[in-house]
Amino acid sequence: MSFTAVLFDLDGTLCEHADSAAAVYRGTFEMAGIDRFGEPEELWTALDDPPDHDDPVGYFARGFARVAARHGRTPIDATALAEGFLETVDYSDVAPRPGAAAAVEAAMSAGTVGVVTNGPAARQTGKLESLPFGDAFETVVCAGDRQRLKPNREPFDRALEALGVRAEEALYVGDSLEYDVAGAQNAGLTAAWCPTNGECDPAPYRPKYVFESLGDLREALGDGSDDMNGDGDG
Repeated sequence: MSFTAVLFDLDGTLCEHADSAAAVYRGTFEMAGIDRFGEPEELWTALDDPPDHDDPVGYFARGFARVAARHGRTPIDATALAEGFLETVDYSDVAPRPGAAAAVEAAMSAGTVGVVTNGPAARQTGKLESLPFGDAFETVVCAGDRQRLKPNREPFDRALEALGVRAEEALYVGDSLEYDVAGAQNAGLTAAWCPTNGECDPAPYRPKYVFESLGDLREALGDGSDDMNGDGDG
């Protein structure tokens, strides 16, 4: 199997936030003037529903309210915490994931390249401008600006149409099984999973490739018959 296009997820795949989660969480409470409670991991767990790009304050406020309830800190001004979080986090302060630059270079050598991300353009554009390879992509689909996000097939279809390639000719690389692998396969693309947390078992999902690092992409593009620890059912 050979690919004429490679599409990438952005957050967690090509880049990661330079600010630590602990620093952002601490700054949130300082900005809101509220004594800190809980840990960053609790907020991420509380935010179990998809991001609401139309109402980010309400989205994060719901998460902070849930964490506050667990720690007996109600009533709490969750809106102030949400606003403090959004003022503290710098979405453009990102750094490439290890091997990302080489992976993009390998993809460019194979054919056309693009990005399909669930974030809105207002947030993702700054990230791409901060990355040394951010201008390499021939199309960038920001699904957060539309109603249908990954794993819906529409963002992938729009990227394929922009690049002028068929789904079976494209490989999609992402770190999320639920959104990236499922979404790519739903749109007919071959999926490669590159997790960020050391996971190695994608079950019950079945990506064609499982990458230990982004550096594995070059081998996959050079020899499409190698399943790279995947199950071969793509």
